[in-house]
Amino acid sequence: MQETVRVALGARSYDVVIGPDLLPEAGARIAPFLRRKRVAVVTDETVAGLHLDRLRAGLSAAGVEMTALALPPGEATKGWPQFARTVEWLLDQKVERGDIVIAFGGGVIGDLVGFAAAVLRRGVGFVQIPTSLLAQVDSSVGGKTGINAPQGKNLIGAFHQPVHVLADTAILGTLSARDFLAGYGEVVKYGLLGDAAFFEWLEAQGPALAAGDMAARVAAVTRSVQMKADIVARDETELGDRALLNLGHTFCHALETATGYGDRLLHGEGVAIGCALAFETSARLGLCSQESPSRVRAHLRAMGMKTDLSDIDGDLPDADGLLALMGQDKKVVDGQLRFILARDIGDAFVAEDVPLNVVRDVLRDALTS
Repeated sequence: MQETVRVALGARSYDVVIGPDLLPEAGARIAPFLRRKRVAVVTDETVAGLHLDRLRAGLSAAGVEMTALALPPGEATKGWPQFARTVEWLLDQKVERGDIVIAFGGGVIGDLVGFAAAVLRRGVGFVQIPTSLLAQVDSSVGGKTGINAPQGKNLIGAFHQPVHVLADTAILGTLSARDFLAGYGEVVKYGLLGDAAFFEWLEAQGPALAAGDMAARVAAVTRSVQMKADIVARDETELGDRALLNLGHTFCHALETATGYGDRLLHGEGVAIGCALAFETSARLGLCSQESPSRVRAHLRAMGMKTDLSDIDGDLPDADGLLALMGQDKKVVDGQLRFILARDIGDAFVAEDVPLNVVRDVLRDALTS
């Protein structure tokens, strides 16, 4: 039940291998990239407790030694203090330019460790072994690495492609229902931005995915990764088409900043809410029918996901406050916010002249609903 997706970037191309029980094969799969049979693994404490011994055994089976650092779990780790700790630990491990660093965890670990690999000795190779659905379908592929700043999310970072990605779908069985559904927010995003047939398939197969159907999980991860790989191959550094992958993210990043990057709102939950708001904005601008945002919300609700601002616990800034947070987003160009809007499900595009009064009204109505 294994699938392989090639991310075609010339000399920096790499494979994303998707399927259950890849950890026991990790050593054999990573060994071809090693100059010496030794790797440094960075993970978080939760993943370490659940899976690190299995990774160690999989590496050992191919004669690969490993040292490991476990960071605290959670989005708050993705900042300067734990980044500095990681880089200094890697230097203490005497990681050389020809060595491989393994990012073994969710999106936080993948982003932070990838950035550490990008700057360590001006760039060392790294392998992504994503352990969350969100990381498997999104953040482990495409080479975006980085950390958060007090001013906003992912504002410090670099493009640094992995040399290999192992997406072990069996690991998803240890996720909480909330974490799995947060990752599902990114899966839905792919259908919404460019594949109406995939969204329709998700409407039918979403419950089986959530219930643990392995074939459905492999299919959903593979389709998501293939869509991202195709876009990244066309536009690696987000000068054009790659911006479509940010559907829902301008709203999402403002909400994450407002909620302090904590458990009040997980990234994938923010993406789901952001996608619903992006479709609502599109409908109010007459770009798509009102049926589209209704269908988006209906599917998210059917999956038991957060769909509206009212689903976020606690107080939020007012509409003007959220707009101000959006102004810190990386997608601001010449002081103008870029939104990803849609003409229909599966037909998203980059919009640079969105009337902010319409966005303000969408937010105001969402806050009072």
